[in-house]
Amino acid sequence: MIRVTVWNEYIHEREYEGIRQVYPKGIHGCIGEFLGKNDDICVKYATLDMPEHGLTEEVLNETDVLIWWGHCAHDKVSDEVVERVKNHVLRGMGLIALHSAHHSKVMKTLLGTTLNLHWKHGDSEKLFCVNPAHPIAAGITEPIILENEEMYGEFFDIPKPDDEIFLGWFKSGQVFRSGVTFTRGMGKIFYFQPGHEEYPIYYQPQIQRIITNAVRWAAPYKKLDEVFPVIQEE
Repeated sequence: MIRVTVWNEYIHEREYEGIRQVYPKGIHGCIGEFLGKNDDICVKYATLDMPEHGLTEEVLNETDVLIWWGHCAHDKVSDEVVERVKNHVLRGMGLIALHSAHHSKVMKTLLGTTLNLHWKHGDSEKLFCVNPAHPIAAGITEPIILENEEMYGEFFDIPKPDDEIFLGWFKSGQVFRSGVTFTRGMGKIFYFQPGHEEYPIYYQPQIQRIITNAVRWAAPYKKLDEVFPVIQEE
């Protein structure tokens, strides 16, 4: 069983009626609901306003893959929790960063660049798979059409990815590396661009398929502590 924790700021859905109508259970609730339909995945949730943002040592010890959605409160995530998450990724926990989570402290700490990009509200996107042999792309055979999405454009200041899986083309003319992977320590990281909070992106079956594939790909075969057990002094 793959143990997934879905982390969400859970601010927009409570402050804006239009966004609450799109995601009445929160973005985390939507993601957890479709993941939970799989027999090999169990889901729990964490949000910014919980003690330690819901990411205690105990929770992370019981997490195989952490999904992170953040936007307007990156600076409100404590450095202590960021360091804790980073250490768990280095030891083997998978991390899936969605949409504006590219600017999260966790991603900046792990990747070491600004992760800056160009953006503008209101566009449409065609998402192409450029690496169909990758496990995250399993079952994605046609371009994905997102009629409404926030435009993210190059230059995207990231280190060279291990793999580029999806490329986004926007009607306004921008292109973007929309699905990329990295390895840090024992942990696998997938960044996936679609998911602006105003649009029902996470209800699309193909988007759900990609995130589900990513969970299975990012889940650790073994964590560092299992490969190199800590030797206790007598």
